[in-house]
Amino acid sequence: MRNAKRQRRYKLKSEINVVPYIDVMLVLLIIFMVTTPMLNSNVDVNLPQANAKALQGKKDSLVIQVAKDGQLSLVLGNGKPEPVDEAGLQVKVKAFMDANPQLSVLVAGDTGGNYGGVYKVLADLQQAGVDKVGLMSTPGDSSGQGQGSHGRP
Repeated sequence: MRNAKRQRRYKLKSEINVVPYIDVMLVLLIIFMVTTPMLNSNVDVNLPQANAKALQGKKDSLVIQVAKDGQLSLVLGNGKPEPVDEAGLQVKVKAFMDANPQLSVLVAGDTGGNYGGVYKVLADLQQAGVDKVGLMSTPGDSSGQGQGSHGRP
């Protein structure tokens, strides 16, 4: 009889205490919430201003950003800018154009950048088989500066 009392007193619990796991998950959640905005690695491009109407109806677009220092980045749709060099630019643009011939190609050149960098990109796009290229700008005032927001090389 004494043995039966001892077994009841030392009965093993088959429960898991989840409170420490919840604490760890909350700490990880806070860490990810704080670090995620810092991962945004956009290339700041100061676009020129123009008095042209915005292009409508074209959802799929490929944007080549030419930064002030001449660095190139590719942006497909509303995605993240992906750094690319001149050789990789031709290969990637050709692949995108082969996959979707209706894709609109836009060049976003920095206002303070060198025109030669934008010209090189236009020549590379022509060699990649792109027929029409648009030049991006931001909406400007009505003072008459800048006459167009898109054109052809």
